[in-house]
Amino acid sequence: MKTVHFDNMRHWTWIAVIILSLILILVGTFELFEFENPKLNKRISAVGFFLQVIYFSKMFWYKNYVQWNKVGIVIKMNSLYAKSLPFIQIKKTELNHQILTIIKSNGKKITFNLDGIRESEAKRLHEIIAENTNLNNP
Repeated sequence: MKTVHFDNMRHWTWIAVIILSLILILVGTFELFEFENPKLNKRISAVGFFLQVIYFSKMFWYKNYVQWNKVGIVIKMNSLYAKSLPFIQIKKTELNHQILTIIKSNGKKITFNLDGIRESEAKRLHEIIAENTNLNNP
């Protein structure tokens, strides 16, 4: 069975990585500290940018990836590309026989084949969408 990596974007280590990268970029760019080697500020800035590349490339590390926040969800299932859906545009969602169908408010259907994905993780994905949309509150 394949697993799905769920990322709620609120984990403290990733928040610390982003803050550290921003600090390194600012220190390296504005040369707040004077070093004997003038290239050291450029290297500090480069490390900050590298940390940002690591943070923003998380989606490409996993074949099945789900990331969400209060506004929307990004779903990548058995594909190189992901679908980004704002929760406000989701009208209805159904999970039948390992097929997740999302119907947007404009009537467009988006389907995800969850074949090979653990049933508990498919249900969790469905619950995340239902919790963050108005599907539970008619």
